[in-house]
Amino acid sequence: MRFKPCIDLHGGKVKQIVGGTLSDDRAGSGLVTNFESKLSPAHYASLYKKENLPGGHVIMLGAGNEDAAICALSAYPEGMHAGGGINPGNAKKFIAAGASHVIVTSYVFSDGVIKWGRLDELLAAVPREKLVLDLSCRLVGKDYFVATDRWQRLTKEKLTAPLFERLAGYCDEFLVHAADVEGLRRGADPNLVSLLAGISPITTVYAGGVRDIGDLDLIERLGGGRIDATVGSSLNIFGGNLLFADVVKWHRERNS
Repeated sequence: MRFKPCIDLHGGKVKQIVGGTLSDDRAGSGLVTNFESKLSPAHYASLYKKENLPGGHVIMLGAGNEDAAICALSAYPEGMHAGGGINPGNAKKFIAAGASHVIVTSYVFSDGVIKWGRLDELLAAVPREKLVLDLSCRLVGKDYFVATDRWQRLTKEKLTAPLFERLAGYCDEFLVHAADVEGLRRGADPNLVSLLAGISPITTVYAGGVRDIGDLDLIERLGGGRIDATVGSSLNIFGGNLLFADVVKWHRERNS
């Protein structure tokens, strides 16, 4: 199991936001921000590079974040993935700027379902080994359904083994945020971790709710070491109580 770092961008700044509060409301009246940094995106990317932590992601939460994302990618070339508004028209731009992969979610969904033709269009723009599919989700009853457009819109696509098997033919990795607990720092979703471990045939990164080393241990155990994890708001570098140095140490003990 590996720790994958993150940089979330909103309004051109590094922030940590409670995921379910991010919407299309221009006034941002419902937005809950856990942390806003005075440091540049490049600062965090350089830190991850220094600690040899590849495979993290830079997520653009809305418009006005491209320059900030490219700033981070330039500081850690081939070390991070870029996501947020990625489509066949701009994917190559972020690869050229230094992203090892691009992350795609909303573009491949329309009317609540996957548009497989759009996946083919993406593969015509970037190779499969540079594509990550974001299947972030919400719990509905006892099942998890993919949620798009900053996790505000539920789709009809349920997280199942057949879906993951088919989508694995289009990408190198999955990124799955547990949108219901994202940014709350109340613990990871154990049921989702177990589900992902059972249905994903390729590398999958879990995100959402991680509060301490105990949660990383939980993800490692339930995921059988096959599910990687990212941590955001809980880290002290983002205003939380979990020491980044402790997470790095935990990661190195498992990946020396």
